[in-house]
Amino acid sequence: MNKHNFRKLKVYQKAIEFAVEIYKLSKTFPGEELYGLTSQIRRAATSISLNIAEGSGNNSEKEFKRFLEIALRSAYEVMACLEIALKLIYFEKKDFDRLISEADEIAAMISGFSKSL
Repeated sequence: MNKHNFRKLKVYQKAIEFAVEIYKLSKTFPGEELYGLTSQIRRAATSISLNIAEGSGNNSEKEFKRFLEIALRSAYEVMACLEIALKLIYFEKKDFDRLISEADEIAAMISGFSKSL
């Protein structure tokens, strides 16, 4: 049995909340983005928590770290999508600042957690 209950991990809980925020925000993107930026940012945002959960199922710390690395890369991908969407004026700068701050915090939590393993 794995020694990390992903549901109890603060970083996992924060990643879930972040994905919900990304879904809410991306609902306002233009319809023509449904299979473009909307889909991409949603997949990247959900990938953060999914990889944390999947990685926690490993008995190997090395393997768990690999999944955490993928989660971290997904957080960076969301940040890039947010920058593109901001430049396309799909939402306001205040929303960008808030979500980038959350993504930065999640990325720092993932990095810190990975180093602690």
